Amino acid sequence: MARFVDLHPDNPQARLVQQVVDALRDDDALIAYPTDSGYALGCRIGNRDGRDRMLRIRDLDERHHFTLVCRDFAQLGHFVHVSNAAFRAIKAATPGPYTFILPGTPEVPRRLLHPKKRTVGVRIPDHRLVQTLLEALGEPLLSTTLILPGEEEARTDGWAIKEDLDHQVDLVLECGEVTAQPTTVIDWSEGVPEVVRAGAGDPARFEG
Repeated sequence: MARFVDLHPDNPQARLVQQVVDALRDDDALIAYPTDSGYALGCRIGNRDGRDRMLRIRDLDERHHFTLVCRDFAQLGHFVHVSNAAFRAIKAATPGPYTFILPGTPEVPRRLLHPKKRTVGVRIPDHRLVQTLLEALGEPLLSTTLILPGEEEARTDGWAIKEDLDHQVDLVLECGEVTAQPTTVIDWSEGVPEVVRAGAGDPARFEG
């Protein structure tokens, strides 16, 4: 059964944050956690089983673009190649509800890259709990938006997630209200921005 962790939205309790980090590090936990654009599933980058569980929960195949949720732009730059043009635009839009698809660096395990494009998603959320969690963890979270098969919007209710995924995830984090819109996805792998999915972030800034 999944453990339910209720955290304060403005000042997440350090003790509980550390417990989540310990579960991610020591137990290879898979968590369901709130962001600025719906809930997401997340685990450490090196957690192979967590990656496979995310694919099964969402009924996705190997071509799915996973996302590395990063604390800041400096961390993001370790994992993807960012051109000068993309740098300026992404910097101006983050933190916020955007996911950017970019070519991965050697820091990204091959199993996390798109099998043909060698790309990966990256994002910097504007969410107090996620930022606190990333700071304590010291590395990005491998993530995917929590949109279940047959559904179109990201999940927003921690208790409902626990009820539906009680035996498929290890922890469910609750932290105030969550919007249902997933991130806006921008594919920048070909050198120019292409809006793949319009979501919580305004796509107009990336459209010609």
